[in-house]
Amino acid sequence: MTTTLHEKDSAMPHGHDEHQHSYIANNTKGDYLKRLRRIEGQARGLQRMVEEEKYCIDILTQISAMTKALEAVALGLLDEHLAHCVVDAVAAGGEDAQIKLKEASDAIARLVRS
Repeated sequence: MTTTLHEKDSAMPHGHDEHQHSYIANNTKGDYLKRLRRIEGQARGLQRMVEEEKYCIDILTQISAMTKALEAVALGLLDEHLAHCVVDAVAAGGEDAQIKLKEASDAIARLVRS
């Protein structure tokens, strides 16, 4: 199946194209991946707990732990985005600076609402 350029754009958040890149420092990428694998394991554990009809409070406790772990990853990524992508765009000036600031503001708003 082929994908048109329009379909690619609509699949990306905020219309980012495949040339948009993230800045994740090499020294933190492994840490993020390790955390995400742990979260993946927590999700599988939650599925198993529900299948085995474990006590609701125990399931909720595990959901809380998983939520906190996801929040920690999100805050770390946001910090890196602000420290690198936004700072670099502001230093360069122009329209890109406003776009990066708006993206960061929107991301913060989504995190606060969640």
